[in-house]
Amino acid sequence: MEFSTVVKPFDELTPAQLYAILRLRNEVFVVEQNCVFQDADNKDPHCNHLMLFNEGELMAYARIVPAGVAYEEMSIGRVVTSPKARGTGAGRILMTKAIELCYEILGAGQIRIGAQCYIKNFYASLGFVETGDPYDEDGILHIEMVK
Repeated sequence: MEFSTVVKPFDELTPAQLYAILRLRNEVFVVEQNCVFQDADNKDPHCNHLMLFNEGELMAYARIVPAGVAYEEMSIGRVVTSPKARGTGAGRILMTKAIELCYEILGAGQIRIGAQCYIKNFYASLGFVETGDPYDEDGILHIEMVK
């Protein structure tokens, strides 16, 4: 699979891009992970949105969150990969680009994430270090990590 990336602030997303983002987040977080939660959390309008496409289809997504919106530090959130793209390296490409964009758009500083515990080793391989204890968020164990 070959991927192209698009990053846009919320106000520049097209209706089709916003729909694709919400659809992918819903497909994975709500349906696949069976997690009922308020996805529209009022943070999206403050974020930049990183989309990874293959042949016009959204394969992976993350939002670049400024400091003070989710955590005291800048953050990367709503990281999601389509089931169609798993095992292709899409997640690593997405996170590598998201980290670059944090520094490019938001400047120097730490990046804090709330990682699902079952993939914390993936985030550790990207330089994130666990902080604190695991916690339950919407029925899924998470742990905060910092880079």
